[in-house]
Amino acid sequence: MVWLLAILAYLLGSLSFAVLLSRLFGTADPRAGGSGNPGATNMLRLAGKKAAILTLVGDLAKGLVPVLVARLFGLGAMQEAWVGVAAVIGHLYPLYFNFRGGKGVATAAGMLLALYPPAALLAAVAWLLTFKLSRTSSLASLVATPLTLPLLAWQLPAALLPMTFLTGLIVWRHRGNLRDLLAGRERHF
Repeated sequence: MVWLLAILAYLLGSLSFAVLLSRLFGTADPRAGGSGNPGATNMLRLAGKKAAILTLVGDLAKGLVPVLVARLFGLGAMQEAWVGVAAVIGHLYPLYFNFRGGKGVATAAGMLLALYPPAALLAAVAWLLTFKLSRTSSLASLVATPLTLPLLAWQLPAALLPMTFLTGLIVWRHRGNLRDLLAGRERHF
């Protein structure tokens, strides 16, 4: 059951709401404009608030739904987390869009919201605070994601291994942003 749900989660995660919405609204493909990332932040730059909000909601749902479905089937926290990771991998490397995906932060947030809401709240507060102070989405993501790990280690240790793996993936997908942050040339809002 875990493998079947993980495959379905990957296929759901492969739906790129940013690309689909850019086609629907007749705006530039987010992979070809702005930061080149098909996510909510780049959609805000390229297509405006409405498209960005819809992208964010869609990406959150891609992480949330598979974990909730796994829970309905009676899977444990570790298995639920791995199913959620599969959805995020789908977002990062989408089958339907030549494996050119986003950074996975919103999909991971949806997964975390279903898995353990207090960790999602911690990540959201850390993201918002960092963004407010720095006006830099990538820095906010790089601060918020690893901050969930100590809380999970304490409250939901069964999910720690999948979440640590996921944190590594998100940091890896932000490696260009890290270089730009260190060089002082990262995009700000």
